[in-house]
Amino acid sequence: MKKKVVSFLKIIVPVLLGVALVWYFYQKFTPEQWVEMKGHFNKANYYFLLLSVLCSLMSHILRTHRWHLLLNPLGHHPKWYNSFFAVCVAYFMNLFIPKSGEVSRAVTLNQYENTPMEHGLGTIITERLIDLVFLLLFFSLAIVMNYSILVDYISSVIPLYQLLWSVLVLSGLLMLFFIWIRKAKHPLAARLRTFVSGLIQGMLSIKKIAAPGLFILESLFIWGLYVASFYAATFALAETSGIGWEVIIITFVVGSFTFAFTNSGIGYYPLAVAGVMGLFGIALPLGSAFGWLIWTANISSIIFFGLLALIGLPIVNKK
Repeated sequence: MKKKVVSFLKIIVPVLLGVALVWYFYQKFTPEQWVEMKGHFNKANYYFLLLSVLCSLMSHILRTHRWHLLLNPLGHHPKWYNSFFAVCVAYFMNLFIPKSGEVSRAVTLNQYENTPMEHGLGTIITERLIDLVFLLLFFSLAIVMNYSILVDYISSVIPLYQLLWSVLVLSGLLMLFFIWIRKAKHPLAARLRTFVSGLIQGMLSIKKIAAPGLFILESLFIWGLYVASFYAATFALAETSGIGWEVIIITFVVGSFTFAFTNSGIGYYPLAVAGVMGLFGIALPLGSAFGWLIWTANISSIIFFGLLALIGLPIVNKK
């Protein structure tokens, strides 16, 4: 019973925080601002949002192939459709619990391809570390473009001391956990040692990739498609179609952080986008409309392909 309550709270608390944030932000809107924002929704060109979604879908396809480059050196050659569906399920699960998608992705491949959990999860962690490097590169680019605006905005949303304390506490807990695994004689510790060993083996598979150049190229294309997806969405509104790359990159970076560290940006993403655009003189109703349009388009595709994967997996693997 206790585990069910904890699991429920993990899902509902971030969502409620997102809803509360949305309410707090929009209850200050005047009737004129509401009318203006609704007008942007009515005038939007939804074909460009479809193009944005297609760019995201292409990135999922490339992510599937890049994952295979890590799995193959470990002796695993999963069917492409099972891996693709596993990626879709991962994005879908992240809507409920942040980062639960990584685990569900490994579970899906274990269930339908008998890929060991530790190998699947190890390769996924490696993928995510590579993605983090690219996100930090874009973050660095954004800082170079406009240091003061970006740092001031992030500091106002996430105080620096809170961020540092979180990193220190998490690092300390991880260190204690690994010390316990290494030295404890408890049966659970022994099982965890075996699991962590396989996890590390999966992470180190990057050293055995047959085509490292292709891996790097696909990583570049994946992140290029993320930016292309965001860029395509700017043409959905006439007023945002002419914004400069400085605004696009900085807004893309901040939006990516909300996607990465919350339930796929529920409540947070549109507000973050509107907040950053506001720093560049873009009116809040316009920034809000754009944020909600791009977020809704991507979330709709995540739900669609996630449900398709959950329904399709048992069918395509029916013996």
